[in-house]
Amino acid sequence: MSTANHTGGFHHAHHFNSLEHQYDTSKQGIWLFLVTEILMFGGLFVAYAIYHSLYPQVFHAGSKQLSVVLGAVNTVVLLFSSFTMALGINYVQRGMKNKAIIALAVTIACAAIFMVVKFFEYTHKFHVGTVPGKYAYTEELSASGEKVTKVGALLAEANKLSVAEREHKLHLDETEYEHLTLLEKTKNWPLFFGFYFVMSGIHGLHVLAGAFLIFWVLLKVIKNQVGPEYYTPVEGVGLFWHVVDLIWIYLFPLLYLVG
Repeated sequence: MSTANHTGGFHHAHHFNSLEHQYDTSKQGIWLFLVTEILMFGGLFVAYAIYHSLYPQVFHAGSKQLSVVLGAVNTVVLLFSSFTMALGINYVQRGMKNKAIIALAVTIACAAIFMVVKFFEYTHKFHVGTVPGKYAYTEELSASGEKVTKVGALLAEANKLSVAEREHKLHLDETEYEHLTLLEKTKNWPLFFGFYFVMSGIHGLHVLAGAFLIFWVLLKVIKNQVGPEYYTPVEGVGLFWHVVDLIWIYLFPLLYLVG
C-alpha cells in the first residue's frame, strides 16, 4: 500500500488529505469501474445462456467452426500475462525497476500475441462467410441465381472439387468441409456468430485498452514516477488486466468448447 508521507517526491493531489487517502479512494474507484465491466459481460452471458437453451444445435454447429487450438493458445497467453502483470506490480512495490520494466513489457507482448491470433481467426471467418447478419447472405449461386449464404456458395464450389483441390483452391481441409456442411444444414446459424463477434470483439477492445494502459504504466516506471512509495496506477491497471483475463476464462469454454 502507498504510504501517507511525501517521501521520494511522491505527492498526493490537492483534494486528498494524504497519499493513503488518495490510494484508498483510487482503489474504490477502480473496483466500482470493474463492477460495471462485470455487469456488462454478465448481461451478455445471460443472453448467451438463454439463446443457447433455445437453439442448442445452432451453437453446437457454430462452435465447431472455431479453432479450439487457437482458443487454447490465447488462453495460455492471457494466463501467462496475468502472471507477468502480477510480477510487474510486485517489482514496482519492491523498487526493482529493471525487472518491473521487463515484466510489463512481456505483458504487453502477450496482449499483442492475443490480438494477432484473433486477427487470423476473424479473417478466416470472413473468408468462409461465417459472420452474423446480412453479411452472411450476400453471395449469389451463379448456377441457379438464388441467394445463398457464403457458406452455401463455398460448399457448392467445394462439391465440384476433390479433397486436394479444396485444400489448394479454397483452403479447406476435410474437417473444415464437414463442419461447413453441418453449419449450412443448421437453421439460424448466424445467431451463434453474432454472439461470437460481439463477445470476443468487446473483449478484444478491452485487451487493446489494457495494453495501452500497461504501456502508460511502463512509461511511469521508466520515468521513476511510481515506486515503493506510490504505485496506485500500477495496481489499478493490474486489477483491470486480471479482470480482462478472467472474462476470457469464461468466454473460451462458452464459445470454443460448447460444440
